[in-house]
Amino acid sequence: MENIIEVEGLNKKFPPDIHALSELTLQVKKGITFGLLGPNGSGKTTLIRILVGILKPDSGKVAIIDDSLSWSEKAAKIGYMTQTHALYQDLTLAENLDFFAAIYGLSAREKRKRIEELISLVKLEGKEKSPVATLSGGMRQRVSLAASLIHEPQLLFLDEPTVGIDPSLRREFWAYFGSLNRQGVSIVLSTHVMDEAARCDELALLRNGKLLAQGKIEELLAQTRSKNLEEAFLSLEENG
Repeated sequence: MENIIEVEGLNKKFPPDIHALSELTLQVKKGITFGLLGPNGSGKTTLIRILVGILKPDSGKVAIIDDSLSWSEKAAKIGYMTQTHALYQDLTLAENLDFFAAIYGLSAREKRKRIEELISLVKLEGKEKSPVATLSGGMRQRVSLAASLIHEPQLLFLDEPTVGIDPSLRREFWAYFGSLNRQGVSIVLSTHVMDEAARCDELALLRNGKLLAQGKIEELLAQTRSKNLEEAFLSLEENG
C-alpha cells in the first residue's frame, strides 16, 4: 500500500533545551486511520503541526501527499482539527462553517450542502444560529470537527478529536472515520486514551519525542508479548 506520509529523522527543539522530536521516522499508508499514542509532552501535537506546515523541523525530511504538488495545492487537500478550538466565538455555528468553506473556495451551493450535512453529522441541528461562545465545550469540539471536514479533505489531522464528547457520539465519530477511510481519506489522529488508540488501523507509540514502535496493534502485542495495548506501551517504554 502506498504511503501518504513519510517522515525521516525528524528533529524539533524548543528553547531553552526541550527536545520535542528526536530522530523521528515513520510512515503512514493511504486510506487508513493512523494513531499517534503517547502521554502529554510526547511530541504528538508538534509532529502534527509540522505535517500541516505550521512548524518547521530543525532537521529531517517530510514527504506528504504528493511531492509533485506545491504546498498550497497540498494544503487544499488537508483538514486539521486542533486541540484548541480554532473558531470565531462571536460568529454563529453556521457562520463559522460558512467562513471556513469560503476559505477553501466552495461555491454557494456547495457551502449550503456541506454545512447541512456536517451539522447533521455532529448532531447540532437547531444550533445553527447560536454564537459559538454560547455553546458547551463538547459542542465546540463538534463544530471544530465539522470545520476540518468542510472541504472534503484527502488527508485529515485530528488532535485529540473526541475530548469532551459523550460515548454515544464518540462511537458515531469513529463510524464516520471508518466511512471516510472507505472513501480513500487518510486520517492521522493523536490520543492518550488506550481504547481510542485500539480503534486505529496502525499506531505510532511516542514518548519524549521518540518513536517507541510503529505497527498494527496485533504486531505491537506480539512484539512485546503483551495482552493489551497499555501493557505493550509500558513494556516498550521500559525497554526503550
